[in-house]
Formats: sequence, structure tokens, C-alpha cells
Amino acid sequence: MKPQIITLSLSILALGAQRSAGIMPVQVVQVPGYTEGVVIDREGRVYVSLPYHGAIYRVSGDTAAVWAKTSAPNGHKVLPDGTHLVCDGAAHAVLHLDADGRVIDTASSESEGRVLRAPNDLTLDANGGFYFTDPGGSSLANPIGTVHYVDRQRRTHLVVGGLAFPNGIVIRPDGRTVLVGESQRNRILSYPVISPGKVGEMTVFANLPAKGEGQIANEPDGMCLDAEGNLYVAHYGMRQVQVLGRDGRLRQRYPAGNLTTSNVAFGGPRMDQLFITGALGDEKTTPGALFRLDLGIRGLSPIPR
Repeated sequence: MKPQIITLSLSILALGAQRSAGIMPVQVVQVPGYTEGVVIDREGRVYVSLPYHGAIYRVSGDTAAVWAKTSAPNGHKVLPDGTHLVCDGAAHAVLHLDADGRVIDTASSESEGRVLRAPNDLTLDANGGFYFTDPGGSSLANPIGTVHYVDRQRRTHLVVGGLAFPNGIVIRPDGRTVLVGESQRNRILSYPVISPGKVGEMTVFANLPAKGEGQIANEPDGMCLDAEGNLYVAHYGMRQVQVLGRDGRLRQRYPAGNLTTSNVAFGGPRMDQLFITGALGDEKTTPGALFRLDLGIRGLSPIPR
């Protein structure tokens, strides 16, 4: 009986968090396919990746136009100099683009002599380097997913392996902790940073809610942080964004608009709007959309100062 009581208590807590949100998503723009890798540059311009269409769109108001073409763009970050890093699974690389969307060079294509499988998402640190996930070919049955670090000299190092589809990734502003979404296990992992590219023992930061009626999966995808250190997780297949406190506890559950919720980023004039990517239904057959939650909560910019 005791496990049932605990499960019921957690369900009530999760339901309360969901109902307390009280904020509905606003559709900003609809695009031809599933969207990923939302980022906002210093000028406030929003970009979204369309991996199945080989394009990155830039959003202006309620319209979107192709900004860049790559094989299968996914996770995306803007560097302090205004250039861009884009994970591209089909190119088996992290690409470096200029401010006009042209490919300058390749930031990473192999790690310690091994070709990358399918880079997915990335996060920038304050040392001029970045961490990225590579879930290519990994699953519960075949947990070969990896996390890598690219230093300022463009050398790529293996950080951790043995993961069941590592996906979204963020580093806390103090540089001491890297958080990774392990999609196939529906959880967020935490790694203490010993030095750039070297981490200590993994702990489970949070186990996320399971899917329910009308939801098709429960897989953490892209993530971002607010100014208080709360973690916002795009919960793929749930049509939700989960908000976890610094202690890993569920604080809020926001409706996401997209069923296959894929990524999140703060933007807007006051950095208090959460932009959300994904697709309205199945990621391969339905249009994609960019939604916005007007939270009034200040987010952190992922661009290091």
C-alpha cells in the first residue's frame, strides 16, 4: 500500500502544478514542418530549425522566411561575436555559420578520433567552449549516447557516454553544473563540472511526469534557465513545458501549444517571454509552429557575456 500512497501524492502534486499555470500559449507563426532549436540573438530576432526541411527560418512578427540551409539543423546557439553554432545530425557535425546564415566552417565533426553520429543540442560555457549531446543510434536497448566538449582551440573531447538518447543540455551560469535531458529514461541528469570538459559523478536531478490521455510520449528535449535558476524543459509528446526548481522538484507545468514540444528559449524585449518549438501533432506529418508564453518571468540569455 505504501508505494500506491506515494504515487497518488505525486500525482496530486503534479496536477496542482499544472492547474496553477494559468497562462496559455500564443501561436507566433506556423511553418511547413516540425521545428527545433529556437534561439534569439542580441537584436531579439528569433530563429527556428526545421530538420526535415533542411532549413533554419528567421521569424519577423508573424512571418518566417528561410535564413540558412543545412542538411538537418537542430540545436542552435548564437555566439558572442554574432556567429552561430548549429548541430546537424545528417552532417554528423556542429556547423559554424556567419550572421547571414552562410556556413563558415565546421566546429566539430569527430571526437577523439571517432566520427560524430548525430549532434542534437548544445550549450555555451564562459570559457569559449561548448558542450553538445550526440544521441545518434542510442535507445534504452542501446544506450550509446554521448556528451562532448569543444574547447576554444576547437578540440572535441568525450565527456560522458552510455546514455539513452541524451538530448537537451544547459550549463548553469556559474559553470559548475551541466544538466542533460535523457529522453528515453524521461529524466534530467546533473553533472558537477570539475574543469571545462571534465565532469564528476552523475546524479539524477529529476524524474519527469509520465504521459497521460492525449499525450504520445514523455521525453525531455530542449531546456533553458530563468534568472532564478529554475529549469524549463520542453517535454516531447506531452504538449507541455515542465519547470523544475533548483532542487529538481516540479514547480510548474505550462501548456506548450505543440504536441511534440521540442525546445524552449527566453526572449522578448524584457526577456520574459518563453518561445516554444515543435509540431502540432506527429513531427513527420504535421506542420510545425512557434508558440510564445508571456510569463513575466525573466529568463537567462544563453549567450555568454
